[in-house]
Amino acid sequence: MKNKYLSILLLVLPFQFVWAQPGRFIGTWEGKLNVGIELRIVFHIKQQTDGSFKSTADSPDQSAYGLKCDTTILSGNELTIQMLDLGASYTGKMIDDSTMEGFFTQRAEFPLALKKVEQVSERKRPQIPKPPFSYKSEDVVYNNTDNSLRYGATITIPEGKGPFPAAVLITGSGAQDRDETLVGHKPFAVLADHLSRAGYIIIRVDDRGIGKSTGDFNQSTTEDFAKDVSSSVDYLLNRPEVDKKKIGLIGHSEGGMIAPMVATARKDIDFVVLLAGPGVRITELMAEQNAAILRSTGMSDESVKEAKKLFRLMVSAIQTTSDSATALQLSSEVMENWKNNKPDSILHELQLSAPEKRKEYVTGMVKQLQGPWFRYFLNFNPRPYLEQLRCKVLALNGNKDIQVISSQNLSGIEAALKQSNAKAVTIKELPGLNHLFQSCNKCTIDEYGLLEETFAPSALQEISNWMNKYVK
Repeated sequence: MKNKYLSILLLVLPFQFVWAQPGRFIGTWEGKLNVGIELRIVFHIKQQTDGSFKSTADSPDQSAYGLKCDTTILSGNELTIQMLDLGASYTGKMIDDSTMEGFFTQRAEFPLALKKVEQVSERKRPQIPKPPFSYKSEDVVYNNTDNSLRYGATITIPEGKGPFPAAVLITGSGAQDRDETLVGHKPFAVLADHLSRAGYIIIRVDDRGIGKSTGDFNQSTTEDFAKDVSSSVDYLLNRPEVDKKKIGLIGHSEGGMIAPMVATARKDIDFVVLLAGPGVRITELMAEQNAAILRSTGMSDESVKEAKKLFRLMVSAIQTTSDSATALQLSSEVMENWKNNKPDSILHELQLSAPEKRKEYVTGMVKQLQGPWFRYFLNFNPRPYLEQLRCKVLALNGNKDIQVISSQNLSGIEAALKQSNAKAVTIKELPGLNHLFQSCNKCTIDEYGLLEETFAPSALQEISNWMNKYVK
């Protein structure tokens, strides 16, 4: 019997030795990270001449490539990658030659399985325009008035004799490139292509601190972004191809709240197009947004109701102070008071049964809401700006949008514009479209990246038809 066991061990040990060889980690590893939406994450692992290992990372769906990885540590069949600038890390364990299972951590921990690939997968995005174009496309760089910031942008100009009507595209929340790239989609590239083919000059711009634009995005607020948009209007006014009396703003989501801010501060804006723009106080918008997102996951109505109540209580507590320690104390008290007398079923469904989970929720809320952008954003009320508009206005919202609820926000926009001097006002709910103006099926956030359609042709046509009627 002893000899039998010895022979088995001799067979197994060489296999284990080969399986844990560090060289098996070398190559390209791809996985899909679900953070509410599905994002591809790619790690490229190489071995240095001194025997150490080095990695870079890509997030193709966010157009982020060559991201710095500070450390790559191999221990047996385990891998740890740290990305200090992003406050992120990956820890995985090799299951076989081509599979790793592990967790990606950035504020929270997310499961992430990686597959070794020869080539990174591509998402089908048939609407993204490719040259040759039927219009001029020019990458430009320009400064703001005091030369403290530089902006990188793409301007598309119809062929033929101008001058032409023109518009600035304004991105939604988060650090966005000029195409508003998300999960492989480039909605602003598609929109600019459609409108320039229809005879309009369109400029789309990298957000400050993104791409070719300078500045600190993380320390900026919506008010700062409005100044950036105004600088882009100034740039258009200096282009000889632009009809100076027909300049407009087209804003998506947060861009739809920035557009009225800019339009009311200037006298040279002829029109604004609000694409899923807010029409109510942001705290109310976000409460309904959170509720709609939770419903889309199949959560019970009672749990959704309690989650919305908790969100409002937490926001109110955090807004009372700018001191993080005080905010943490107040919001912790709110959490525990809210928890009292709640059925276990609701706490379990909301994943707030355990004290550590409640602490994690509170800490995350305080950290997020104490930032300069979020603090300004939460206190924002779009109504005063909408009431001051004097230009032409088109407001569109998909009726399947779970981020900016169409019934709530279009009603708010309509009520405000009735108090304004706005002209050619058109407010319309588009059936079957989500927050990105895609034709959706499940209409969840996670579905954004699964859909091939980037921008519903029906929505593109609504925009160009209105502009052809009221702007040209």
